Amino acid sequence: MITIINYGLGNIRAFYNVYKRLNIPVKIASQKEDLRDARKIILPGVGAFDHAITLLQHSGMQETLNELVLAKKIPVFGICVGMQILAKSSEEGVLPGLGWIDGSVKKFDSTLISHKTRLPHMGWNTIKLINTNGLFTNLTADSRFYFLHSYYFKCNNEVNVIAKTQYGIEFASAVNSDNIYGVQFHPEKSHGNGIQLLNNFANL
Repeated sequence: MITIINYGLGNIRAFYNVYKRLNIPVKIASQKEDLRDARKIILPGVGAFDHAITLLQHSGMQETLNELVLAKKIPVFGICVGMQILAKSSEEGVLPGLGWIDGSVKKFDSTLISHKTRLPHMGWNTIKLINTNGLFTNLTADSRFYFLHSYYFKCNNEVNVIAKTQYGIEFASAVNSDNIYGVQFHPEKSHGNGIQLLNNFANL
């Protein structure tokens, strides 16, 4: 059962529809009681770091998520801001993140970016695979994904970086620590490659 966390942010219905088309059991959780039968968790997100953390706290699900992810080792997949809040902190705000992966969120230095429109990083980009570890099965280094962000995840331990992308600098576009996964791009907007990635997570 894939459980999508609905705390007020992210393309919930898009993820739901992908898994329905793949004939993979899926549900949407809006309160902690909805998490009882969770076997894999999608944590989506768009917008600002502090806003995401605040909404998650107000949802009443954060404590249960901590138990499921950290104690019971249920696989979780953070996407875009859902990936960024896996970190300990962010330059975008002042609130602490979930701290599930040792790292912090930094803002791109726009002086290093050659594009006329420097921020946000928006559009299609390729990834450099560091460690496929199942999440990138049947995907290659020239696979393209859709990005939309001005901040990036900086891991304190490079072993947690499983894919990188170039945008002014080479940044972590996918991270992993044990049962915890995150990608900066939007698989739900990345057509066939994104569907493959979401299917891979369901099969981990």
